[in-house]
Amino acid sequence: MTFDAALWGSAAAILALLVLSAFFSGSETALTAASRGKLRAQADRGSKAAGTALTITEDNERLIGSVLLGNNLVNILATSLATALFTRLFGESGVALATLVMTLLVLIFAEVLPKTYAITNAERAASFVAPAIRLVILVLNPVVGAVRALVRGLLRLFGVQTDPEGQILAVREEIMGAITLGHHEGAVEKEDRDRLLGALDLAERAVEEIMLHRSQIEMIDAELPPQEVLDQCLASAHTRLPVYRGEPENIVGVIHAKDLLRAMYARTREASAGADPFAGFDVMDVAMQPYFVPETTTLDDQMREFLRRHTHFALVVDEYGSLEGLITLEDILEEIVGEITDEFDVDEDHPVRQTDEGDYLVDGAMTIRDLNRANDWSLPDEEANTVAGLVIHEAQTIPSQGQVFNFHGFRFEVAARKDNRITRLKIRPEA
Repeated sequence: MTFDAALWGSAAAILALLVLSAFFSGSETALTAASRGKLRAQADRGSKAAGTALTITEDNERLIGSVLLGNNLVNILATSLATALFTRLFGESGVALATLVMTLLVLIFAEVLPKTYAITNAERAASFVAPAIRLVILVLNPVVGAVRALVRGLLRLFGVQTDPEGQILAVREEIMGAITLGHHEGAVEKEDRDRLLGALDLAERAVEEIMLHRSQIEMIDAELPPQEVLDQCLASAHTRLPVYRGEPENIVGVIHAKDLLRAMYARTREASAGADPFAGFDVMDVAMQPYFVPETTTLDDQMREFLRRHTHFALVVDEYGSLEGLITLEDILEEIVGEITDEFDVDEDHPVRQTDEGDYLVDGAMTIRDLNRANDWSLPDEEANTVAGLVIHEAQTIPSQGQVFNFHGFRFEVAARKDNRITRLKIRPEA
């Protein structure tokens, strides 16, 4: 048994192929495990390698196809050379010996070792290998393209449709999952989680879900005497009030308290002694044009419209133009930062209050999402927007005061009902 130049050449080639195999294995792990957010930050700071890594990871299917093709080529070639080498050295038993040796070498040095390093230094490794992998992708792209077409054709035979935009659409879910996981692991505070998830949810929720229902809107009758209009405006905790004429559905304007007070104050200054300063005053002279929005408008779009129009107040209508409610910029912001209160908000009016017995007194008009966020619960909100709506949906009837229901792991008791509306509920988690 002599080691001639051919044997040494084969051994060197096997070693080089193992190094290439380690490079491909580590590159695949690094580029798929690297955070695109961190790579983007590095690219913005001037790292060209990080920018290259970002570019090639935009098409994961092509990236993984090229890396796997290269990895399989070098592994198969290395195994073939090792089999020929060991057969020449040890005869027929060399086949089994080559299989054992190459399995150990590939497993340890071409798989576990490079992948362990890559996954612990994902962004650094991804930036390092990106230029070389980009060249590999360019060289192997024709073959990978043919393989991709063949794979998609085979998948269609089994009724599986691939989604080329799937990765892009999954980014939002990936972010939400990371935030939720971070909260469960203690890395993200509940308040931070709620704000971040609230901001991400704006594009998925409609104004009808959080609007103030028309039955709860304070309105001013345009036909009222000026003194009554002033009294109602001063008694209200709101600065903007819709103005209707004839019937509440017929909104003809929106009055701002400051505009009303300025106009009335000016009339008292200009009126002569003994004369009625409000004679002939028409509230419509100071009312603004009402701004109507469809109930299906997303919160994200509505917030952008509020900012573009420099207004904070909109009336919500259904597809037939009937008034459904109103929404303000504050309502949308509360979906992100939580309840916003001021000196006019009374603590007793808070939608959730816990009793000494451990029950939760909940306003029936409170949205399920807000209740879940306040108490870290997970009540379903697919069939109803409000807590009262959930109880009615589950009961399949409008329950009477005092009725008790158990579903979704909670005990619901109707604490108060007005007409056909459930105004307050007593909720207790089941043990």
